[in-house]
Amino acid sequence: MQNRTAVRVTASALTAVAAVLSLSACQPGDSTPTGKAPVTESPAAKSPSSPVSSPEGPAPATSRPAFGGTASAPAAPASPASATSAGTAPTCAATALKAAAYQAADRPDGTGTGAAVVQFTNVSARTCTVTGHPTVAGAGNGSPERNKPLTVTPSGAATAVRLAPGGKAWVKLTFVQVQGEGDGYCASGAQPVAYPTLVVGLPGSGAQQVALEDGLFAECDNKVTATAVSTAKPA
Repeated sequence: MQNRTAVRVTASALTAVAAVLSLSACQPGDSTPTGKAPVTESPAAKSPSSPVSSPEGPAPATSRPAFGGTASAPAAPASPASATSAGTAPTCAATALKAAAYQAADRPDGTGTGAAVVQFTNVSARTCTVTGHPTVAGAGNGSPERNKPLTVTPSGAATAVRLAPGGKAWVKLTFVQVQGEGDGYCASGAQPVAYPTLVVGLPGSGAQQVALEDGLFAECDNKVTATAVSTAKPA
């Protein structure tokens, strides 16, 4: 009888201990019973766009030119000018551009040219950039190297302009207008000058010789106001 009583007491004690352990395992704040770490604490769960890189991940890749393929990691932020217009394309070479000129519709009153628009077209197979205000010189038809530089007054802010193959950009040249009829005269008292062609250059992109289809570049004082090259076609 004593042995049976001892067995019953022992079994009851074990049942009570098991119940206590079961309640302890379910208390709030304990770690997950399965032993897995919470998802929010895992470094692998962070978004790939997070600025903090994984310790085991590759080093950030350097941005490459547009012709060099895709970088394996996001490039560093570009400057505002290159991010909005130029990107990473190289400067257009002189051989990549073809220039043409025509009289502007909006020009000063007078008998001279008044104002002309010079159009630059990317005739290469690659995207490139042009930027800045042009240099301008008057020249003969077949002698662009023997020219008369004009004094250029820049107008507007210069930003790099990205030109895809076939893309176009423009500058507008506004001259000191010739007045009067016939041969005309200059308000300054100087003699008017008429050039068959102009030699127009862009920074880093060489120079182009252009002529008008309907006349000469007649102007006074060898001065010109020039806008910066832009993809906005001037009037």
